[in-house]
Amino acid sequence: MFPYENLEVYKKAYAANQKVYRFLKVNKSIPTYVKDQLGRASLSIVLNIAEGSAKFSNKDRRNFYVTARGSAFECAALIIFLNEEGEITDELKTELTSYCEVISRMLFTMIKNLED
Repeated sequence: MFPYENLEVYKKAYAANQKVYRFLKVNKSIPTYVKDQLGRASLSIVLNIAEGSAKFSNKDRRNFYVTARGSAFECAALIIFLNEEGEITDELKTELTSYCEVISRMLFTMIKNLED
């Protein structure tokens, strides 16, 4: 087992990414460029948490967590946009933006704990 698999923030990010992936996989009406952007941003959260956990210095680890947090904000913005365009239900919007908010808060705490 890799160390990142034990991180609660990773577990939440992974679950959110699965939800986004499954939604994008079946939804054909969203333009490809928007689907690609949301898919990449969602996956970026997961991958940056994983990669950051492998870094030896706090500074390097922090940089990856900052990037992951930025991707969480990006996902939230895209989800809100898609909801306002009628592509995502209010229920799914609430669920996904809630994931983004929780992940963002957890990463914020991790980032602050890594600062000197």
